[in-house]
Amino acid sequence: MDFVIQSKEQLKDLWTNIYNTEGKPDWSHILPYYDQAIYFCDSVQKINGIDDFKAMTERLIARSNNLKMDVKNTASNGNVLFMEWEMSLSFKKYPNSSVFGCSRVTLNDEGKIIEQRDYYDLWGDIFDNIPRFNKMYRKFMHKKFG
Repeated sequence: MDFVIQSKEQLKDLWTNIYNTEGKPDWSHILPYYDQAIYFCDSVQKINGIDDFKAMTERLIARSNNLKMDVKNTASNGNVLFMEWEMSLSFKKYPNSSVFGCSRVTLNDEGKIIEQRDYYDLWGDIFDNIPRFNKMYRKFMHKKFG
């Protein structure tokens, strides 16, 4: 089988199948589409190489109880693909929270994912779901940043 990304629709299908409604997320079907030299970056970490990327996915699997992904929109521009998404997750004492973001995925000449940059406001989206704290956090952010 040739593991290459050929369209934004294919990437959306592969990405959506990572997250299911029962059990843990599973990256095993999409990892072959990543280049060995993958560079991944989000608001928490920067990762170089497939081994460290796999380790990151395993950490997320271990921490996740109820993780779901809904890809809202996709776009492409040459070898760069974009996905807008809503991820819902739950924490120990709190109800499900939604994190809204997007991913920019860059393909190399062979059609493998060579770079992935995820953009999201992790703390803002999570803190918005914590009673009383949400108002303090937003007041602080408005005062300091805008």
